[in-house]
Amino acid sequence: MTSFLNFSAISPNPPAFSGASLRPRSLSPRLFKSCVKCSYAAEAPIDIVADIKSERVVVLGGNGFVGSAICKAAINNGIEAVSVSRSGRPNSQDSWLDQVTWVTGDVFYLNWDEVLLGATAVVSTIGGFGNEEQMKRINGEANVIAVNAAKDFGVPKFVLITVHDYNLPPFVLSSGYFTGKRNAEAELLSKYPNSGVVLRPGFIYGKRKVNGFEIPLDVVGEPLDKIYNAAESFIRPLRSLPASDLLLAPPVNVDDLALAVINAVKDDDFFGIFTIEQIKEAAAKMRSFTY
Repeated sequence: MTSFLNFSAISPNPPAFSGASLRPRSLSPRLFKSCVKCSYAAEAPIDIVADIKSERVVVLGGNGFVGSAICKAAINNGIEAVSVSRSGRPNSQDSWLDQVTWVTGDVFYLNWDEVLLGATAVVSTIGGFGNEEQMKRINGEANVIAVNAAKDFGVPKFVLITVHDYNLPPFVLSSGYFTGKRNAEAELLSKYPNSGVVLRPGFIYGKRKVNGFEIPLDVVGEPLDKIYNAAESFIRPLRSLPASDLLLAPPVNVDDLALAVINAVKDDDFFGIFTIEQIKEAAAKMRSFTY
């Protein structure tokens, strides 16, 4: 399963309602005009009007393992980042943290008008485990509320990080964990048919910090990733077997997942459901632009 458990943007006991009470407002323009006057010698001034793209992404669960990687990638790519979580700013002293706006809040109680002001995209990393009802609420209802809040406010893009299905049998996929995530996906794609993005990674690896301690998930994930890449031609046919992806699905580096999110935010033609392989392709595309 995915390696992140992110309860940071929601409370364990949210109110009974399943939707957000919102006052629709128009979104701040994604493109704004900049007027520059140029003059040469005795010639009359020339007015040049240019469209400058300004991106602002709101990351739900932005101080978690995946969310913080997304915030960092956004900053590194010139995108303003706003993190929403119940615990606010992480305790780390990394310099890039100073460039993120850290909002302490709960998805079920948020003042969405303030959080979404000027946003050009919302990214949700909300997800986790528990009993059946808790998993439906965490993975499903919380994300459904966020999708509808963003849509009502006029945010043009929403990126939802869910999970690979691992070729599991239907009775497993009917559990609250998968049902919640698939319900959230359905809501997103119905509200954002031409700009909603669903990323379905498997095991996510990287250096994860929990309560000040670093858990080196890359010690396991990186070798597995290299083994899969080396034996891909042999492994790929086996992945059609039921539940085979529990062992054979390639892991995803958390930085690659973050870059795939940034690609989704920047590319208006990038929408729909994306598999593990497509996530890696999107990350590679972003890296090719960087170097």
